[in-house]
Amino acid sequence: MKKRIILPIVAALIFCTTVGFKSDFFEIAKQIEIFTTMYKELNMNYVDEVTPATLMDKAIKGMLEDLDPYTVYWNEQEVEDARIQNSGTYTGIGASVKTLKDKIIIMEPFKDYPADKAGLKAGDEIVKVGTTALADFENDAGELLKGASGSTVEITYKRQGKTQTTTLTREKVDVKAVPYFKLLDNNIGYIVLQKFNRRTTVETKAALLELKNQGADKIILDLRGNPGGLLNEAISIVNLFVPKGEVITTTKSTIVKYNKTYKTTKEPVDTEIPLVVLVNGRSASASEIVSGGLQDLDRAVVVGARSFGKGLVQRPKKLTYGTQLKVTISRYYTPSGRCIQALDYWNRDENGDPVRVDSKEYNKFKTKGGRTVYDGGGILPDVEVETAVFSPITTALLKDQAIFDYATEYYYNNSMDNWNGFEVTDADFQNFITFLKSQNFEYETETEKEFAEALRRAEADDIEKEIANSYKQLMDAIDAAKDKKVIAKKAEIKSLLTDEILKRYFYKEGLYDYQVVNNPEILAGIEVLTNSGKYNRILKK
Repeated sequence: MKKRIILPIVAALIFCTTVGFKSDFFEIAKQIEIFTTMYKELNMNYVDEVTPATLMDKAIKGMLEDLDPYTVYWNEQEVEDARIQNSGTYTGIGASVKTLKDKIIIMEPFKDYPADKAGLKAGDEIVKVGTTALADFENDAGELLKGASGSTVEITYKRQGKTQTTTLTREKVDVKAVPYFKLLDNNIGYIVLQKFNRRTTVETKAALLELKNQGADKIILDLRGNPGGLLNEAISIVNLFVPKGEVITTTKSTIVKYNKTYKTTKEPVDTEIPLVVLVNGRSASASEIVSGGLQDLDRAVVVGARSFGKGLVQRPKKLTYGTQLKVTISRYYTPSGRCIQALDYWNRDENGDPVRVDSKEYNKFKTKGGRTVYDGGGILPDVEVETAVFSPITTALLKDQAIFDYATEYYYNNSMDNWNGFEVTDADFQNFITFLKSQNFEYETETEKEFAEALRRAEADDIEKEIANSYKQLMDAIDAAKDKKVIAKKAEIKSLLTDEILKRYFYKEGLYDYQVVNNPEILAGIEVLTNSGKYNRILKK
């Protein structure tokens, strides 16, 4: 009787699954055939000459455009760039750069590497590499700076309006995951963790052991500005401070094989040493796995500002001719069950923008020790510090390079032999406001976007003339409000200006030396660690 009932059901399920698979397969094959025939006809018949590779690149970008921003197509060079990023070493000029259409801007020369030795400074604009003018170079100009170790290249650049040349010798560049660590007062060990590459755990463990040997009995782990990287390295970093077998993160997907639980697998270095983790709005992905895991396990006090909220897991998939698709396969969740992802790219508003959960709709979760924590995207610190926040105005200033450009102007107009006593004064801040006006800095608020859309609708309704004066008054009021907002975010902006200015004089190493004495977030972390009552009270010990 059981066989008579079960066997037909199984057969029906197999039939339905097979039919569903065939249906999906047919639809995929159909769409691919339509695309290839259209692609062929365009190349053969379009009135102007078209480049097949350019057409295909645009088609791929269009296909991925409505998905999340982390699902991307990598050409052969981008695949190689990703490999270098994860390895922590490459051969080049030793500087972080920003490639634009007709120039390459030096963002930060690394101390004692080729760009620095050749005299290049942050803000220099490279306009020619060898005999190639970047304005005439159609491919990625950054590739011109790469080459074999020991090879030389002549650089033509502009500085403060003057064109200069220099020659540098390329060499192997080590990008350290831990660029700085130091024993501070009160036996506090301070470790900057900048990247999650294949050397992250090795370098962090070495720094931790060295600091303990020097007498450190408390630790600050600085993840501010760390954009993330390799998942296994994030798990291993948490494993330095928690026992073997602890769940650190889970990944969930509609595809069953991507549902995984990641646990610590090794014996820790120290499960008792008091620990503070620093985060800010640019701490993302693997940084959030570390900070969220340590927070949910009540192993550390998190200090700073809510982290970025990148909780989407990507995996590279090999395509033909050395290319790859980096595709989002699942979402990250902390040990308590919180989703790290902030923006919902699959449920967009009427403007097509991804939705962010309103703070009123955040859900409560419990840490291992019973503390209440919330989701909403990113990791909310146990101790919030104003200077660590990245508000819309400061984000716009960074995106527009206003802070970077002001620091360049400051560097060439002010001398500084050491950082003792340095601060961005109120006068400096006012100079920055004047600089913004001279550069015609503007940023568009969400409110302005909505009103602009309303005006476009008014034009369609043929009533724009009737509301024109009111609209202008409204925009003037918004502009005045934005000016006030810049003033209101003085603490955030002064902190960012301080960091960018000091790097010009003393490199990143000098900036860290300054920060461990003066930075508000680090000082807040020190205050928590030196007040055992507060530390235990936060963690409910």
